[in-house]
Amino acid sequence: MSSIGISGERSRLPDARQLADRLRVPASALLFGLRLWAGVCLALYLSFWLQLENPSWAGASAAIVSQPHLGAALRKGWFRLIGTVIGAVAIVVLAACFPQQRVGFLVGLALWGAGCAFMATLLRNFASYSAALAGYTAAIVASDLLGATGGANGQVFVLAVSRASEICVGIVCAGLVMAMTDFGDAPSRLAKEMAALATQILAQLVATLSGRGEAPAESRRIGFGLAQRIGALDVVMDEASGESYEVRYHLPQLEAASTALLRALLAWRRVAVHLDLLPGEQGRREIGLIAGSLPSELKAQVSGAAIISKTDPIRLGVSCMAAVRELLAIPRSTPSVKLVADEAARSLLALRRALGGLLVLTGHAQPVRAPRRERAPVPDYAPSFLNAARAFVAIGAVELFWVVTAWPNGAFAVAFAAIALTLFSARPDQAYATTMLFMVGAAITTVLAAIADFALLPQMTSFAGLCLVIGLVLVPAGVLMTRPWLPPVSIALTATFIPLLGPANQMNYNTLAFYNVALAIFVGLGAAALAFRMVPPLSAELRVRRLLGRTLRDLRRLARDRLQLTSQAWEERIYSYLQALPEKTEPMARSDLLSALVVGNAIIRLRPVAGRFDLDREFSVALDAVAQACPAAAIERLVDFDAKLAAVARATPGLRIRERARGNILVLSETLAQHKTYFESPP
Repeated sequence: MSSIGISGERSRLPDARQLADRLRVPASALLFGLRLWAGVCLALYLSFWLQLENPSWAGASAAIVSQPHLGAALRKGWFRLIGTVIGAVAIVVLAACFPQQRVGFLVGLALWGAGCAFMATLLRNFASYSAALAGYTAAIVASDLLGATGGANGQVFVLAVSRASEICVGIVCAGLVMAMTDFGDAPSRLAKEMAALATQILAQLVATLSGRGEAPAESRRIGFGLAQRIGALDVVMDEASGESYEVRYHLPQLEAASTALLRALLAWRRVAVHLDLLPGEQGRREIGLIAGSLPSELKAQVSGAAIISKTDPIRLGVSCMAAVRELLAIPRSTPSVKLVADEAARSLLALRRALGGLLVLTGHAQPVRAPRRERAPVPDYAPSFLNAARAFVAIGAVELFWVVTAWPNGAFAVAFAAIALTLFSARPDQAYATTMLFMVGAAITTVLAAIADFALLPQMTSFAGLCLVIGLVLVPAGVLMTRPWLPPVSIALTATFIPLLGPANQMNYNTLAFYNVALAIFVGLGAAALAFRMVPPLSAELRVRRLLGRTLRDLRRLARDRLQLTSQAWEERIYSYLQALPEKTEPMARSDLLSALVVGNAIIRLRPVAGRFDLDREFSVALDAVAQACPAAAIERLVDFDAKLAAVARATPGLRIRERARGNILVLSETLAQHKTYFESPP
């Protein structure tokens, strides 16, 4: 019995340790909580000193803008300023258009919220937040502008300036506190992650070319993991540009480096997939031929577990170029060898360009500023239109409820409905769950604010006492924001505590007014949650099917020569579709999308070669089969095209171009065969 008790106690020890680890508060988290508290207190102090009408909006803005990372806080503050100004201007224009027309004004406000929800879905990162903010800033101003039943009071310009000033004071105070107490680490985090990705892709490529690659299933898993990490660079780049002017100036080059990493990853995967398809003996022979051409210095730099923190971009870039020269100098007798050598060279060239982006972050050199990427088309408008329609109907319903009931706090409910509908619709898969968790956080905040408002603050007679009471809630809330547990709850704590507390120069402890404000928050959030439930977003499966269908349509237009794009423009288009895929997309769907990228690139590269050697008709027949959803027929026609290309006399100029083209034909044929089901999808 004792032994059983002892073993049971031991089995519970890991859980106790895990719980202790979860409850341990890092110093950085506590420091952020103190920064959040200091920013809110500074905003309130300035608002009291400037005698602003509603200091709580300044404090709430400072709380909302504060982020655990300096770059995120500064970028969020900047975009919040932009959104605030746009929202304030919009409400002034709306009041000018409908000065005495209550229905027109309320419909216009709902349409403005719908338009901002539309843009918040289209844009990404902090730009999306700015669009959402423009929508609910107008609703916030309208909550003070309108009477009990939605009638304008004629003070729109003064109120818009007042609210915008209060919000701007909060943004500036939060930014000052963050900038003076945090030096930021986003550029170094970005440099470390980019170096890690470049080194790991290079290590996988060298291992594959040396015959030491992973099994196919493990190789695919590694590839998908690296692709997801490359996609996440966008957020870190946004933060780094908020901390450093140098990074912001060279942001186009960093974006090009991120694209180059993905290009290098895809080229490595094409090499790995091709070698997996070869018979064992042929694969070993070709690997041996390629492996002997790789410089020993490059192998040494990526041998074993590459030391990421010591990656030298210049030295590694030189090694990559040396390897490219060796690969291009290999005597190639078969299209298979050409494919492996050319794709490996493309991967190395892309890695060299990606390593060049690191020079901006490491300070080794000052590279020439790269041009901005071409603007890719919007992947899918359907989610944006659905979010806009939902926002219009839900905001209109809350407005109607307000007018019918003549509830004095109805306008505040409209404001919080607009906040949830515009802010949370940007992530459709999590909109309903996020809204419900936000309501839970608002409920907790209501209890805390009631205790502070009616039990603690009446005992305080100074601003220091007010700050102490605020700190009792905001410091723990700031600590929770840095932890991965239920972030909407902690965000609700920081976003709604100050508006519920309602600090002012002359405090008014009105129980009825407090609970009316709390009820308005719950009504607004509840209306948004009901709207998300009754009009759910497009399912992830449907959005994936729509994106794959659009990609296939673009590819068939490219095959028919109705869509004329460069290889870079085609890549940017597919990368934008890839970024629009839901987080829970199946690996096969991502693989299908990337296969369209490979096929499109091969078509773009082969079309001028066919024209140069008078083989347009042979290649056009193969492209017609691709456009008609007949990959098997396309593969047969590509075999004929390859035979005609191989039959061109070796003395004819352009031998290397023909050899490289035969490698591209092999890539095209293999990709069509591997993803036959996708390319056979009906038009």
